[in-house]
Amino acid sequence: MAQVVLKAKNRAGKGSAEARRIRRSGRIPGILYGRTGNSIALDLDALEFSNGIKNISESTIVKVDIEGKSHDAFVKDTQRNITDGKILHVDFYEVEQDALLRARVSVHLNGTPIGVRNGGILESPLHEIEVECFPRDLPERIIVDISGLDVNQSIHVRDISLNEGVKLISAGDQVVALVKFAKAEEAAAPAAEDAALAAAGSSAAAGPAAAEAEAEKK
Repeated sequence: MAQVVLKAKNRAGKGSAEARRIRRSGRIPGILYGRTGNSIALDLDALEFSNGIKNISESTIVKVDIEGKSHDAFVKDTQRNITDGKILHVDFYEVEQDALLRARVSVHLNGTPIGVRNGGILESPLHEIEVECFPRDLPERIIVDISGLDVNQSIHVRDISLNEGVKLISAGDQVVALVKFAKAEEAAAPAAEDAALAAAGSSAAAGPAAAEAEAEKK
């Protein structure tokens, strides 16, 4: 996918009054945080920004064009109005192409497991994996093929193959996907319950009979 380019202007003023003025003009206030601690106050077109980020994730590197000067960055935070969902403010974090970075990349499961077709239930407890690499090698998403996963089998972080230059940081023993044979467990529970009720009934029936036999002896 082509890199998303977002055009921005330098924002002269700061503070809530200036932010409100920008929003009233159909734009969004934002800030670009540099790796060296410096920051640039931004003014972005609201419609262009909303359209540009529709298909990106937190691990997608976008290009922020500030009046002709380009910066590679992550969209780290978007503050929204809880009433209408409109974006109120955007935070960008700049990345350097020649410096290693760590980022959390979303995991996408691909395929239908054999175990699910045999009555099992798929569970996917992990949705992101942390990796380390240069920005140019950062994957937008990690696709895991689960079609061969059978009942009572699982895929761990250590089982995932990544492109050269991308290092896994997340613990290797974390489970990405597993298939449980839930039907057997559900069938066993009612059976055990029925057995318990039958035993209770037998005990209840034996109680009066035993008492009657004892009375006859007397």
